[in-house]
Amino acid sequence: MVKYNISLEGKTVLVTGAAGFIGSNLVKRLFHDVERIRVIGVDSITDYYDVNIKNERLKEIDSLGRDWTFIKGDIADKATIDNIFSEYKPAVVVNLAAQAGVRYSITNPDAYIQSNLIGFYNILEACRHNEVEHLVYASSSSVYGSNKKVPYSTDDKVDNPVSLYAATKKSNELMAHAYSKLYNIPSTGLRFFTVYGPAGRPDMAYFGFTNKLREGKTIQIFNYGNCKRDFTFVDDIVEGVVRVMQHAPEKQNGEDGLPIPPYKVYNIGNNSPENLLDFVTILQEELIAAKVLPADYDFESHKELVPMQAGDVPVTFADTTPLEQDFGFKPSTSLRTGLRAFAQWYAKYYGTTK
Repeated sequence: MVKYNISLEGKTVLVTGAAGFIGSNLVKRLFHDVERIRVIGVDSITDYYDVNIKNERLKEIDSLGRDWTFIKGDIADKATIDNIFSEYKPAVVVNLAAQAGVRYSITNPDAYIQSNLIGFYNILEACRHNEVEHLVYASSSSVYGSNKKVPYSTDDKVDNPVSLYAATKKSNELMAHAYSKLYNIPSTGLRFFTVYGPAGRPDMAYFGFTNKLREGKTIQIFNYGNCKRDFTFVDDIVEGVVRVMQHAPEKQNGEDGLPIPPYKVYNIGNNSPENLLDFVTILQEELIAAKVLPADYDFESHKELVPMQAGDVPVTFADTTPLEQDFGFKPSTSLRTGLRAFAQWYAKYYGTTK
């Protein structure tokens, strides 16, 4: 177990992507756990998915009445980022702002270059020129591409991305390593595995399936259902992020007198891949229990098994041993518990069947 070397009490923390799924949950958790913390949130609130959900998340944070400042801005705009760092001087930075999604990167690559590469570069440069104690940033299980070896370990070679999204996330890790080496910036990358939960992203499969089933449409299950995903409940992701924030990789010099990069990468996943068909069955049961779908819903007539699509991989599976060893934590929320929480939120937000 590592020893925490950063106290968040009395600190200013910058969270980019603060209106996002993980970002908003992280901000709420920080305010719940930490006294006298100031959180600066930045988000461009793009219309990649329903902005009403993003605004709803921000309203929840506003209602807490804590030391919270929200800035609508794009991390790809260097002046915006420089101004934020100059004015608020964050001690800890959590970069969650990114253009997400594998398939969208095929149709709209520009968004990924702007946010994930230029935006991340701006964050690194700002950290370089300010006294930042720790940079924590989101990577993705997508960096593993079509690796055959499972579970995926952070020691594995990840040089064969199968989507531009994956390539940008691998690039983030490389850029962070270079800045850690050159400027002694403590940085930790977190490879998230298929995050889900209440008020999540509508472009994710579980949310999209729910919308279609509710509308009586047919859902497509890729690779004929022979996909496995390491589904990770959002509260588990946030728990991991909060723990990691409090331990910056130690600064030390090598035999040549030059800094050894204070740099780490961890997987945060459930370490328990679920078959997509089993996942869909549990989702259906919980949607019926939450009265999002009627009890007699004819599920079989609303599903279609189709081939794999470009950019997808057949399995994701996180080796979380380093996270357990260093932070004493392993995600453990069961799929049923997590999907029940989502279904109950969905029923409350969108309404139940008549």
